[in-house]
Amino acid sequence: MQIQPSTENLAQIIDVSINHIDVKGQYIQLAAPIRLYGQLNTSKLFAQYERDEAQRLEQSILKIGVDEAGRGPLLGSVNVAAAILPATWSGLIEEQPLKDTPLSILTDSKKLSEKKRDLLYPLVKQHAVSYIIADIPAAVIDQVNILQATMLGMRLCTEALLEAVFRHLSKTKSLGTSLDKLQVEALFDGNRCPELNTAKIEAMGILPSDIDCQAWVKGDARHTSIAAASILAKVSRDESMYALDMQHPEYGIAKHKGYPTRAHMEAIGRHGVLSAHRRSFAPVRKALES
Repeated sequence: MQIQPSTENLAQIIDVSINHIDVKGQYIQLAAPIRLYGQLNTSKLFAQYERDEAQRLEQSILKIGVDEAGRGPLLGSVNVAAAILPATWSGLIEEQPLKDTPLSILTDSKKLSEKKRDLLYPLVKQHAVSYIIADIPAAVIDQVNILQATMLGMRLCTEALLEAVFRHLSKTKSLGTSLDKLQVEALFDGNRCPELNTAKIEAMGILPSDIDCQAWVKGDARHTSIAAASILAKVSRDESMYALDMQHPEYGIAKHKGYPTRAHMEAIGRHGVLSAHRRSFAPVRKALES
């Protein structure tokens, strides 16, 4: 992973392309690269962990929210995001930990208007301790199926975010033994957790037993960290749809965003299947066969 320093807010920019994955010790070449990009705000990381001994013990749980957007469409990528909010902002939405903060309106992205999502998107990036977005292209979805592509994105986001955070913390001598005390809660929206690469986790100096993976059904409406990830995933995917719409205006992508609407299916019938269409999805497969 390449991490580049930024002069703004001591941020470290993360941007990497994944061409193969390790599955239980076997390397699998991906049909297309997966892009992971995001930011580690080192000043916020210091603010969260440079505390006295008692405060460190109290703030020793690192909560990562993870969510996806775009499992249902026939076109384009599925986007996954992971986010770490400041400790005092990370908690159950019903307990209002975001009250009187710039993210006070944050909730499940599906419950917010596009205008509000677009407003929150840069604010989540600005105020998050760290975030990662993964863009899993249609070719990979066709290669491994949509469920596994989503699980892969969740796994890669979580591992990349942990790698960035722990690499930076391990270089900071002033934190003393705080890494030994740090526990991780990975909160995944949905009813299942991805299988993390334990060998990679151990290579970071993290005990797999120190990572508590939790599946949260409708978690984006329940926990602020998952809601933050849902905003990043949804808006980043919408941006990719608008970019495709500019390239192929005849498909009306800006309106249907890849979902199997009547207008979308009629456009496929008139203009054919694009390279960004998911060929493993039945409507696209049938269009190709006909």
